[in-house]
Amino acid sequence: MSETDTRTTDETERARRPGRERGRDDGKFGRYGGQYVPEALMPAIEELTDAYERYVLGNEDGFMDEFRERLADFGGRPTPLQRADRLSERYDTDVFLKREDLVHGGAHKLNNALGQVLLAKYMGKERIVAETGAGQHGTATAMAAAHLDMPCEIYMGERDINRQRPNVFRMKLNGAEVNPVTAGRGTLKEAISETMRDWATTVENTHYVIGSIVGPHPFPVMVRDFQAVISEEAREQAIEKTGGLPTDVVACAGGGSNTMGAFADFVDDEAVALHAVEAGGSTLEVDEEAGVAPNSASLCAGDEGVLHGARTKLLQDSDGQIMESHSISSGLDYAGVGPELAYLVDEGRVSPVAVDDDAALEGFHRLSRTEGIIPALETAHAFGFLEEHHEELGERVVVNVSGRGDKDLDAAIEETDKRDIDEAPDMSMFTGGI
Repeated sequence: MSETDTRTTDETERARRPGRERGRDDGKFGRYGGQYVPEALMPAIEELTDAYERYVLGNEDGFMDEFRERLADFGGRPTPLQRADRLSERYDTDVFLKREDLVHGGAHKLNNALGQVLLAKYMGKERIVAETGAGQHGTATAMAAAHLDMPCEIYMGERDINRQRPNVFRMKLNGAEVNPVTAGRGTLKEAISETMRDWATTVENTHYVIGSIVGPHPFPVMVRDFQAVISEEAREQAIEKTGGLPTDVVACAGGGSNTMGAFADFVDDEAVALHAVEAGGSTLEVDEEAGVAPNSASLCAGDEGVLHGARTKLLQDSDGQIMESHSISSGLDYAGVGPELAYLVDEGRVSPVAVDDDAALEGFHRLSRTEGIIPALETAHAFGFLEEHHEELGERVVVNVSGRGDKDLDAAIEETDKRDIDEAPDMSMFTGGI
């Protein structure tokens, strides 16, 4: 059997694991998921579902072979599973880092963006639209679109544009048009809504590249399947490095793309504990009168409802109105979560935990100081969790480093100035700012 045939066989076996088959037929994860969309979008949803089944699941025309080849040559996969020596010493356990920050573009987002833009080419689409919060998905989509010669428009909340200027510039460098969204608080929720409105009027020639495991079927399963390369690699690398599976896998959770990517190939391994770390903001308490949740912890503090085309857990008031979320990190600043994660939490397979802004910022500085890796503020929540809960974990812990922190340096400087953080560098020399 050739190397290509062996790879295809291994992928088929992985894809048939019960955890990976969940949701593929009807888009349902228990009572979550589904297709809650306007009638005008149903033809596009049906067309995408057919393409997903043919090309992604069926590898028609060698789609998955080309995807894997481009992930390697353009994306730089596989990414390492690195033992974090100083963190391991600090916590008296083996801590391994899945280095998604080393993917081209600096985050896990390229795995899905490249897959969806390539799928759009196979479908004969002529234009790409996408939303973004932290800018990493927008950057990844812009890069993938440039790589595959597709026009691209990105919708981004005005507040996030101001928080993530380097990524806005990177999107424009790659030829994408960036459209500011001023509705609401100008964050990810509003950007998704605006992108869906665009798609509803341009479905014949446009594909919407959703950046997380949210939205109507088939998006949650399709994004999971593209991102599952993270856990596929991590599982094999852990066995190779340690002779067995990890005891725990930790990933930050906003919408949930890096989370399910890190969990997918471990869901069926009951001995592996899965920890989804949400943005606890300043508190898990909510201000219903103001319509504000000072956190983005849908799994920990949310209730069942419908958001952006799927039934899931989300932040809402007693009247069912979506609340405005908050996080120090743009990429976690979202009022909902993917339906599969909501289901896995209800089933007890995934443990949700909220980490507040202070602990996340401390995690940002700690990883930078101890391991020489500046993480995204999203990722930093996972390291805040590690500091607070390491005594509850097993002997081999894999933490998904979902992205690098270059994009967050301005925000980190501003937020650090507001707090007394022991491990923060002395910035007093920069009296005029940097």
